Amino acid sequence: MFDFTSPSPDPASAWRNVDDPVMGGVSESTFAATDDGAAFTGTVSLKQGGGFASVRAPEADYDLHAHDGLRLHLRGDGKQYWFTAYTTSGGSVSYRVPIQVPREWTIVRIPFAELTPYRRGTKRPDAPPFDPSEVRTIGFLIADEQEGPFQLEVAWIRGWTDPSD
Repeated sequence: MFDFTSPSPDPASAWRNVDDPVMGGVSESTFAATDDGAAFTGTVSLKQGGGFASVRAPEADYDLHAHDGLRLHLRGDGKQYWFTAYTTSGGSVSYRVPIQVPREWTIVRIPFAELTPYRRGTKRPDAPPFDPSEVRTIGFLIADEQEGPFQLEVAWIRGWTDPSD
């Protein structure tokens, strides 16, 4: 799906940041190429009612119906992040799952069955179920009053159909 380490890596610059200044906050983030892939970095601030930073892949038609989930090769900083996905049918609803990423490179599996619908930080049980055939974008979010600097490194993101893969 995305490979930031290949000889012709996907451009990290095509991903876009959506941070809390859209709601008056002052958190900031970037998503940029690194020697090991790409990194989502920045600072979360709770000032002015803020408290989140996020990044999203370019919007496109990502038909993932043939997969049971995604595998991500990540290295974190000990903080909790959210993996997010947006679908055509969900509109402004994000489908999320929390991920705790260790400080060493690891493979994180995201089963589609574990994605929970949210809108503006609140669970939405009335939202349509996650439909992997209608994915428009995926990304990462840091929130939950985790004030201060952060860094989540991404080598690649791939679909999987066998949990042992």
